[in-house]
Amino acid sequence: MTTEWDAATYDRVANPQARWGLSVLDRLPLNGDERVLDAGCGSGRVTEHLLERLPNGSVVALDASEAMLAEARRRLARFGDRVEYVRADLQERLPIDQPVDAILSTATFHWIRDHARLFRNLAAVLKPGGRLVAQCGGKGNIATLERVLAAMGNTGADRPFASPEETAERLLAAGFTSIETWLSDEPTRFEAGQPFEDFLETVCLREHVATMAPEDRRAFVHDVAQHMPEPLLDYVRLNILARRRA
Repeated sequence: MTTEWDAATYDRVANPQARWGLSVLDRLPLNGDERVLDAGCGSGRVTEHLLERLPNGSVVALDASEAMLAEARRRLARFGDRVEYVRADLQERLPIDQPVDAILSTATFHWIRDHARLFRNLAAVLKPGGRLVAQCGGKGNIATLERVLAAMGNTGADRPFASPEETAERLLAAGFTSIETWLSDEPTRFEAGQPFEDFLETVCLREHVATMAPEDRRAFVHDVAQHMPEPLLDYVRLNILARRRA
């Protein structure tokens, strides 16, 4: 799986992810002086709001994509040294020496293949009693697009859209408690034509087109968009609340 993104385009088109992310952030109680890990900060759109809620705190902005971190640095420059930027793979041991008070993550975990390992890595850098508040694609996510791709002979990227039940089991095994997991439907409509195709190419089909020549990429994305019943993605979000076991 490629870890790189067209970060500038993502920053422009990912309004749904930013909107959901702000709702997830509202679930994280903060005093304002915490050190929080944003696990999969992307271009920093949600991270910016997190920092505004931490006037005396700081954020570890972590992402696997150098391009995303560069975009985040640009967006978050005004916060100075209250932001630590870390390029790391969430499936590997995280290079964070001092445990964080809380972890926030939005629109990231479905890009991680091994969720059991992911949750162990997060637990390892979270203080006992610290909160994990997250949201990602869940079971049934973008099902119509997946069916269209399968009908076109493309098996897709085999992303781990997990159920609440299996996620709760993995969290418990990784050392979390006070676990709540649930699905929420977020069907999202786009403007037909280029706006829809830009979103598909940058987000949903990113892995499919990563190795294609530019002309082949555009043709493939256009073909997928034409096969969709309408410019709508049936997003299903997996919501996660948990605490690190004391």
